[in-house]
Amino acid sequence: MTPDLPTRSQPAGLDRAVRKANRPASRASFSLAIPLLLFLLVTFVVPIVSLFAKAVDNPETRSVLPATVAALDAWPGAGAPDEAVFAAFARDLARAASGRTAAGLGKRLNYEIPGMRSRVITAARSAGVVQAPFKAAFIKLDPVWGDPIVWATIKRDGRRLTPSYLLAAADLRQTADGAIVPAPADQRIFLGILGRTLFIAGLVTVLTLVLGYPVAYALALAPPLLASVMMLCILLPLWTSLLVRTTAWVVLLQTNGVVNDVILALGLSSERLQLIFTRFGTVAAMTHIQLPFTILPIASVMRTIPAAHMRAARSLGAPPAAAFWQVYAPQTLPGVMAGGLITFILSLGYYITPALVGGPNDQMISNFISIYINSELNWGLASALGVVLLVVTLGIYGVFLRVVGADKLRLG
Repeated sequence: MTPDLPTRSQPAGLDRAVRKANRPASRASFSLAIPLLLFLLVTFVVPIVSLFAKAVDNPETRSVLPATVAALDAWPGAGAPDEAVFAAFARDLARAASGRTAAGLGKRLNYEIPGMRSRVITAARSAGVVQAPFKAAFIKLDPVWGDPIVWATIKRDGRRLTPSYLLAAADLRQTADGAIVPAPADQRIFLGILGRTLFIAGLVTVLTLVLGYPVAYALALAPPLLASVMMLCILLPLWTSLLVRTTAWVVLLQTNGVVNDVILALGLSSERLQLIFTRFGTVAAMTHIQLPFTILPIASVMRTIPAAHMRAARSLGAPPAAAFWQVYAPQTLPGVMAGGLITFILSLGYYITPALVGGPNDQMISNFISIYINSELNWGLASALGVVLLVVTLGIYGVFLRVVGADKLRLG
């Protein structure tokens, strides 16, 4: 009798049986990862989603002027609104005055039209006593209420979501007819701040690579005992608070500080230099703080390179410099790229160091986010700036992976 030949259904059935047998192990592995996934969800995903939501959230106008916003739906946008809109406006402002919410509305409108906070508060105080016709009464109180631009802004801000914060973070604004145009020249600050942030982060990255590469090379070639001591010296600053390290640079760079004393002692200058509150101080402090983050990935990659590669190149007649740059250095590029990328991304978010060591022209975008949160209480614009910084960072990271390749990015 001829034995049965294998059929195509047998391998498929075997594959299903193997997958079924592996399901308990897969479920167990996934259950072990659930705490980590929940931690990432709570500490990473939720804050980023909240950041995006706050950047477009716009509750003030709709909550304070609900009847006015509804009445403005029928307004064509040409000239001042009709009497019905002003009547609704009077009712809303009277309710806002009793509930003490007019200041919040005025602050929101003030972001787009300077001077509106005081005008809204004044109108709210008078809303309970004005008589019909309300349109003439409000325009007599302040001619600004006859300006179509003001009412177009109120109508636009009455939407639940708004692009105004994101537009402002990109030095843009929205006109009364909805067109997006560049902001006035005296209000275009954020793109310049973003460019300054990218420049400082790039300069710090270059300096850490120039200073850290020789240290990583010496660390990779040093005997074990000496390498341990060098590694301790590299890691020791990481055990110190960032604020303490930054304050130490304030002491070093001040007019009567150690650096100026050394410069005078060496005769490099006849007078004390202004080193604190300058771009030099900011870059120097950030470079010192970021050096370990650049050195460690480079050194870890260098330790994996066999010493026989250099000996082979030398035995084939390559000079020492050619053997290093053509054989050894290309193999260290994964560590160089990883260290440079880590330093660059971390430098984009610096706040304490520029605030303490830098001057007014050295403040980075994180400083302005802090100002809008703590001083201006403008959470929408602060969130929009955070979104812009996040998008730029992800864009740079994506371009980096596209050009270099994720397979060449190694930490060791």
